[in-house]
Amino acid sequence: MSQKILLTSKEVNIILHRLACQLIEKHLDFTNTILIGIQPRGKYLAERIKQLLEDEYHVKDVALGFLDITFFRDDFRRNEKPLEANKTQIDFLVEDKKVVFIDDVLYTGRSIRSALTAIQSFGRPSEIELLVLIDRRFSRHLPIQPDYRGRQVDVINNERVIVNWKQNEGEDEVLLVSKTTTNN
Repeated sequence: MSQKILLTSKEVNIILHRLACQLIEKHLDFTNTILIGIQPRGKYLAERIKQLLEDEYHVKDVALGFLDITFFRDDFRRNEKPLEANKTQIDFLVEDKKVVFIDDVLYTGRSIRSALTAIQSFGRPSEIELLVLIDRRFSRHLPIQPDYRGRQVDVINNERVIVNWKQNEGEDEVLLVSKTTTNN
């Protein structure tokens, strides 16, 4: 297995600030906007974006929730090992609100499709947008595109994008990991 650094900690920080500023441009004071981190990995990006909005850009009371999509996935019963559910934490209605889904990597689009179904349990949003740190643009199975993207990368099938967060892995970075195949 080989790996290459796609984004360093400094580059991740710059991108997070840019994404926060793009959200402010569109949503101003966030009175009618809700951020929803898609479990499990979108949670960390959503928390960081909320922290930047409140601490660096002085946006007050940004609503943040976390959505588990496990039981809404179209491959839920197709996996050999059972999927582990995460916790949904949405303590507010999304009825007539602008919702921004946040996830670390947009790959096939199937997670976002699942999130679109799952969010309906909490009301009918007036609008839904998508913010991702990494957009794997040539891997889509569904016609889903981000409204806000940190970096667009071209990745082939035997490569994976790994996002590390300092609160979990000790450092913010994005890696491209490829499985090397050997012919014997």
